[in-house]
Amino acid sequence: MGANLQSVGITGLGAWVPEQVITNQNLMQTIDTSDEWIVTRTGISERRKAAAHEAVSDLGIRAARAALADAGIRAEELDLILVATITPDMLFPATACLIQQELGATGAAAFDLSAACSGFIYGLAVGSQFVATGMYRKVLVVATETMSKVVNWQDRNTCILFGDGAGAVVLQPVEEGWGLLSFDLGSDGTGADLLKLPAGGSRKPASLETVQNGEHYLTMNGNEVFKFAVKIMGDTALKCLQKAGLSTEEIDFFVPHQANTRIIEAAVKRLGLSNKKVYVNLDKYGNMSSASVPVALAEAVNKGFIKKGDLLVLVGFGAGLTWGSCVLKWSK
Repeated sequence: MGANLQSVGITGLGAWVPEQVITNQNLMQTIDTSDEWIVTRTGISERRKAAAHEAVSDLGIRAARAALADAGIRAEELDLILVATITPDMLFPATACLIQQELGATGAAAFDLSAACSGFIYGLAVGSQFVATGMYRKVLVVATETMSKVVNWQDRNTCILFGDGAGAVVLQPVEEGWGLLSFDLGSDGTGADLLKLPAGGSRKPASLETVQNGEHYLTMNGNEVFKFAVKIMGDTALKCLQKAGLSTEEIDFFVPHQANTRIIEAAVKRLGLSNKKVYVNLDKYGNMSSASVPVALAEAVNKGFIKKGDLLVLVGFGAGLTWGSCVLKWSK
C-alpha cells in the first residue's frame, strides 16, 4: 500500500441475491424479444428481482451479515460502514446509516458512495485508506443494488440487462505484501449523459410531468457505453498491474464487472488470459451494478476457484462515466 502504511486485505466476504428469478422467457411474455436475441447480445439468461417490499438496504444487510460472520467479528466492532449504491432506499439519510442501525453497529461511522457499476472498486479504495493509515481497523464495504426499481420493464433495450443483488467485504490489517496492492480509478464526465436516471434530483425534482415522461427510469446509449467499456476494462487492468509492478502473466484470477459477455471477452483477450482464470456469472444474474463484482468474487471463492496467495484483478466500469480496478493478493 506504500511506505509507512498498513497492508489491508479482505478478511470477510458475503453476498446475497433475491429469490425471485426473471428468465428471458418471462420477459418474452411482456416485451418484443427472444431468448436467442438476449443471450446472443448480452450472455444473460436470467436475473434476480427484489420483492416489492424489499429496499436496497434489506439486500445489503443480508450480505453484510454474511461478511461479518465470515470475518468472525461482531457488528459492534466495526469502525466504519461504507455503502456503494445508485439505488438507495431514499436520497437521505444514507443507506449506510440504515444498515448500521439494523446491524447494531453502534460504534461505526457510516456514509454512502455513488460511482455506479464501479462503486465496489471505489468503495475498496476509499475504505482501505482508513485502515492503511491506522485511523480505523475494521471497515465494512457493502455494494447493494435494486436496479429492478429503476428500469422501465417495457423498454427491451434496458430491462433485459439489469438485476438485483448485494455483496459485502470486511477490510482489516493483513501481513505486509498481502491484500490490496494497487488501485486505478478514473472518470470521464463528458459521458455523463450516456447512462443516467434523469429525474428525482435537484436538476429535475419529481413532478407529475417527470413521472408521466418516464424520467424516473434509467436511460442508456448502449452502443456508446459498449465502446467505452471494451476499451477501458483492459486499459485500467493493465495500468493497475503496472502500479503494482506486476505483469499479466502473474494473474491467477480475473473478476470483471458482469455487464456483457462480449465486453468481458474483449478484456480477457486484451490481457491474454485463459478462460479458466475468469469468473462469469452474468448468465444467472445480469448486471447488478456495484454488486456485480463482489457477488462474483464471493461465488468464485466459495466454489474454490480462488485460493490463499492467488493474485487477483478486479475491474468495474459504469455511469459517470467511471472506472476502477484493483490488484490484490488473496489473504484468506
